[in-house]
Amino acid sequence: MSTPLLLVGHGTRDEDGVADFGRFVERLRGRMAVPVEGGFIELSPPPLTEAVASLFEAGHRRVAAVPMVLVAAGHGKGDIPGAMARELVRHPGLSYTYGRPLGPHPTLLRLLGERLDTVLAGPGTGVLLVGRGSTDPDANSEVHKVARLFWEGRGASGPEQGPGLLGVEPAFISLARPSVPEGLERLRLLGARRIVVLPYFLFSGVLPDRVVEETRDYASGHPELDVRSAAVIGDCDGLADVVVERYEEALAGDIRMNCDTCVYRIAIPGFEDRVGAPQTPHHHPDDPTGHGHGHGHAHAH
Repeated sequence: MSTPLLLVGHGTRDEDGVADFGRFVERLRGRMAVPVEGGFIELSPPPLTEAVASLFEAGHRRVAAVPMVLVAAGHGKGDIPGAMARELVRHPGLSYTYGRPLGPHPTLLRLLGERLDTVLAGPGTGVLLVGRGSTDPDANSEVHKVARLFWEGRGASGPEQGPGLLGVEPAFISLARPSVPEGLERLRLLGARRIVVLPYFLFSGVLPDRVVEETRDYASGHPELDVRSAAVIGDCDGLADVVVERYEEALAGDIRMNCDTCVYRIAIPGFEDRVGAPQTPHHHPDDPTGHGHGHGHAHAH
């Protein structure tokens, strides 16, 4: 029996984000010759436990779970594996192979370029790449890496490359700095008079909406600047290509996780206390067992 693809998202309270995810699951079903299910670990339906139960009841005893995350932060490292561990208890005989995060990936860089070009193109433009933000320095550094890859791929100004983007600065909407206003101010001080805010998010949600709101607030106080917001990556064939690649890697056991700067494995200065810390999921109020009651934390996605 072919190994099905299980797409695992964190969840969002935003109806448009839930719809984006649902359309993307349908896109994968239309192009793959194996069963495809998708579910969230919290905040919104469909819940992961129903997606797993559907595959198990159909006779599948092994699945390939691909986390719908761009960077390996707490959701990818702890919450999703923890949620999958609960499913193994609920379904004796079930096993799963786990894919790696979707980014960074050349196809995602191309998609970001398309989102940029839809809003504004041309030399001299400053770009603010906005990620979610995390307490995990490795995850935040990935956003910086993507910003640099995107800038150089678009022709960073230099004697051989000629004029390109004025710069691509990273920023975060929560849990890390620089914030969106701080990133925009940095680009202004660097000389940008045209700025595109480029959200590094898969789908619509509360946080991408907040990026737009903070961008609008900053722009209202700087009428001399042309500040625009680009769209999220969204449901598209390019994103589906990346997911299929991650699925095939998982099946082959070739997931190539980056562990050299993982605070749970390596003593990164300032984070030595996290080495060897257990990766356990936080309380998910939508989980039917109610495990972890009283130890939850609030999310807005």
